[in-house]
Amino acid sequence: MNLKKGFLAACCVLAIGFLHAQNTKPGLYHEPFRPQVHFSPPEKWMNDPNGMVYNKGVYHLFYQFYPDATVWGPMHWGHAESKDLIHWQQKPIALYPDSLGYIFSGSAVLDVHNTSGFGKNGQAPLIAIFTHHDPKGEKAGKADFQNESIAYSLDDGKTWTKYSGNPVLKNPGIKDFRDPKVMWFEASKKWIMTLATKDRVTFFSSLNLKDWKKESEFGAQLGAHGGVWECPDLFPLSLNGKIYWVLLVSINPGGPNQGSATQYFVGNFNGNSFIPKNTATKWIDYGPDNYAGVTWSNTGKRKIFLGWMSNWLYATQVPTVKWRSAMTIPRELSLQEVNGDILLASKPAKEFDALRLSPKVVKNAQVDGSLNLTNKFGQLPKQFELKLSIKEVKDFSINLSNTVGEQLIIGFDKARNSYYIDRRKAGESSFNKDFAAIHYAPKLSASKSIDLTLVVDAASVELFADNGLSVMTSIFFPKKPITNLQLQANGSLFTDLEMIPLKSIWK
Repeated sequence: MNLKKGFLAACCVLAIGFLHAQNTKPGLYHEPFRPQVHFSPPEKWMNDPNGMVYNKGVYHLFYQFYPDATVWGPMHWGHAESKDLIHWQQKPIALYPDSLGYIFSGSAVLDVHNTSGFGKNGQAPLIAIFTHHDPKGEKAGKADFQNESIAYSLDDGKTWTKYSGNPVLKNPGIKDFRDPKVMWFEASKKWIMTLATKDRVTFFSSLNLKDWKKESEFGAQLGAHGGVWECPDLFPLSLNGKIYWVLLVSINPGGPNQGSATQYFVGNFNGNSFIPKNTATKWIDYGPDNYAGVTWSNTGKRKIFLGWMSNWLYATQVPTVKWRSAMTIPRELSLQEVNGDILLASKPAKEFDALRLSPKVVKNAQVDGSLNLTNKFGQLPKQFELKLSIKEVKDFSINLSNTVGEQLIIGFDKARNSYYIDRRKAGESSFNKDFAAIHYAPKLSASKSIDLTLVVDAASVELFADNGLSVMTSIFFPKKPITNLQLQANGSLFTDLEMIPLKSIWK
């Protein structure tokens, strides 16, 4: 037994060393379109973030992973770790498919009180809760081919043991029965599982993470229903001393700008049921490329969100070669009150500050028709942050272009009271008929001015407007790097600007 354990440990160390070497292999993480300030896998296919948990100073990111191709296939849980939410070390695959099926999306928690009984010698276990997807049952036309299972780790996530009693929550006959997000509900001293169940969310509770009972359902007649509900998340946030509960639900298709997107509800949760404060459909991100996002567990009052930066409309077709997909940058979530309604805002997590280099600043710039900022800033760096503070709400656009005439246009349309990202001429789009499009996000703030932050990477842009109330994420594929910046406005516009180069996380 000791020899076997020693052999397995040696294999694990060798695997970790090999994967770390991959991170520094010449050319890796510097291929065309490869993001420099976003997490992406060294190679092959990735989608939903999974099992996000913070423990002993380390942020764990698991993710849907297929190690044999750059398109979706039998799902595994890939694994990466970070001490700062920015720089990531790739780890060996955490969970492999087995006789119960593929390893679909789920969550992870630190079982502080050892309610599961898996802990030993005072070591609190990490528990992964995931969906087992049985492809044979699906092919046979059964309705119960997705069930919830658990695995535990006693070495801080390095290795995982699947529970012998899996599945712990059996499917009652619902075709889409997946993506368990589990949290500890302190008021009732129990675990709450938020589960996507076709066209609604179902809440379950447990005292030990093994035995679950149904509590209630939510959403059959509320929210957007253009597609199946997926990847829910339930968590509390405070505003002005009052606790509200936020419920995230991803939907595919049916987003505000076609395809995949994530809606949210704000309300109250009492340990049994969720009661929304407002039933209007709201979106955490209006861009086309932020899906299946959830928050890290065990982070205290902070709620840090991460999404998959793609869309099922074209995720398997985008023109990357060795890998497919990246994650958004980590985002800090908060609540704001606007005209009596409670809205969810998101901004780059404070850890992102560590990537910022010395800014180039232009104060009170006047735009009369157009202003070429390349003359002031010089050629744009490969990845950067652009901040604008505009004195009054007016039509304007930011034209980011390259030497072959491709351009990404970001702006504000006053008649629509909306921000927009126009990628119709931003590069390669022939891989999918729906990709080249202009997407809109409403201005939700009542402010008479505009503050705008853009995070521009090799093949993506993330827009955060008005203190994070209006957010958009969009990928694009320019043939040459973006190097030029021009502002345009109808009439005269005054703005302060900052262009902040960003360090690559992979160097």
